[in-house]
Amino acid sequence: MTPLQRRAFLQYASGAAAAGTLPRWAWSNSPVQHDPFALGVASGDPTSEGVVLWTRLQPTPDHPFTAQLTVHWELADDPAFRHIVQRGQATALPALGHSVHVEVTGLAPARWYHYRFMLGDAVSASGRTRTAPAADALDAHLRIAFASCQRWEHGHYAAWRHLCADQPDLVLFLGDYIYEYATPPITTGLARVHALRYASTLADFRDRYALHKSDPALQAAHAACPWAVTWDDHEVQNDYASAQGKGSQGDPAAFLALRSAAWQAFYENMPLRAASLASPDFGTLQVYRRLRWGRLANVHLLDTRQHRSWQACRATDTGGAAAVRPQDCAALADPQRSLLGATQEQWLDAGLAADARHDRTRWSVMAQQTLFSPRRYPSGVVSTDSWDGYPGARARLLQSLARHAPRNSVLLGGDIHQNYVCKVQSEAAGGQPSSPEVIASEFCGTSISSRAGTTQDKVDAIARHNPHVLLARSDQRGYGLADITPQRWTTTLRVVDDPLRADSGASTQARFVVEDGRAGPVPA
Repeated sequence: MTPLQRRAFLQYASGAAAAGTLPRWAWSNSPVQHDPFALGVASGDPTSEGVVLWTRLQPTPDHPFTAQLTVHWELADDPAFRHIVQRGQATALPALGHSVHVEVTGLAPARWYHYRFMLGDAVSASGRTRTAPAADALDAHLRIAFASCQRWEHGHYAAWRHLCADQPDLVLFLGDYIYEYATPPITTGLARVHALRYASTLADFRDRYALHKSDPALQAAHAACPWAVTWDDHEVQNDYASAQGKGSQGDPAAFLALRSAAWQAFYENMPLRAASLASPDFGTLQVYRRLRWGRLANVHLLDTRQHRSWQACRATDTGGAAAVRPQDCAALADPQRSLLGATQEQWLDAGLAADARHDRTRWSVMAQQTLFSPRRYPSGVVSTDSWDGYPGARARLLQSLARHAPRNSVLLGGDIHQNYVCKVQSEAAGGQPSSPEVIASEFCGTSISSRAGTTQDKVDAIARHNPHVLLARSDQRGYGLADITPQRWTTTLRVVDDPLRADSGASTQARFVVEDGRAGPVPA
């Protein structure tokens, strides 16, 4: 595909996402011989007047899709679809894996809706979605669920089933939706296996998303409410750092081809807007963005993977980033190194300033991939793939929070497969607390299914070494719930009893509260 063809393709993809209503359209009389909606439905990125509706048509060996297809959709006030609010059609393009991204506009604020898709005589499962409140509204309550890291082999997705029962208004998925690995040769202790190879081509990544989306609990969670998604590393390759176009493979050109394939598959399989298509060859995707929930909350959804500097003192041919001792790694202290990239840092700084202006936002939420607070190991080593590996970047964000002083600042994270609850403190040079001042709260969530790779004894030792850490648990899988009101933020850490069982029960591991105007979580 030439650059001109790519540009035309992206323009066409943007047009295919438009949700122009059609008062009358003819139904296809061609019968469909299999369920083309086997991957489910989803919605995402709600605004006060609209939302993205998603599905992806799934071919089978006996029924391949080779041409573009017209998919019809309906949006209704009621689950029986007796009162249709809007209906229309969208084009499912072969070049985008027959995915459909419908950007519906003209809806009422703070309203729940129901939606579904049709292809010929096939009708999808219905989904439930909602719009955000009006820009000047201060809602009484918002429930956000946040989750990450769902390696297929490590556990069933019972957590998603329990999340559905908790009825969130919005799900924030913070990375590692898929894992690129093949099933390990030793399968003892795994919940389930798959036959897919290590993902390296567009077809491989499409197959990997299809595998994950075949899970009924995950499909139900997507259909329960709108999602806002970002990525981490395993959507492409373990610990990659894209600002330098580097992965663990020796050939840079091969890595860039792999990365473009992975990013295209991510777009195809997520409820993202066409505005995410920032380049014609998937050499970049616009993933960081804001979701405003009236005056109650403003979610700054960040991308800590695409624009980051290469990990300090990491060789280019290694399969992952390692921990280092600061005295042996001068690059660690380089203040120019960034986890977000300069442009995103400036964008976030401007957003925090706007949140603080005229008391515009009650809760400023920074939803990103990993643990923000320092995690000082008793051994003295420093992890280089997290914020600890980018101390200059963390210092700049702390300075931004201190300078603008939003009314309430909360950081959400994932990646480490452990639950951490922290007081976020201002820092002096060297990463040591400069004062007991607490300027924000942090909740870093455990994984949906991925194993922690450590023991609770080791995590307990880390917590004793870090007084700002209020809770650290590595032994359970699950998700977080944030109940947000104008007066307080309540985080409930929900965990499953046994990730190896699809029918596992769930319980509450801990609950913390942040009071309006008083930074720092306290046990509830």
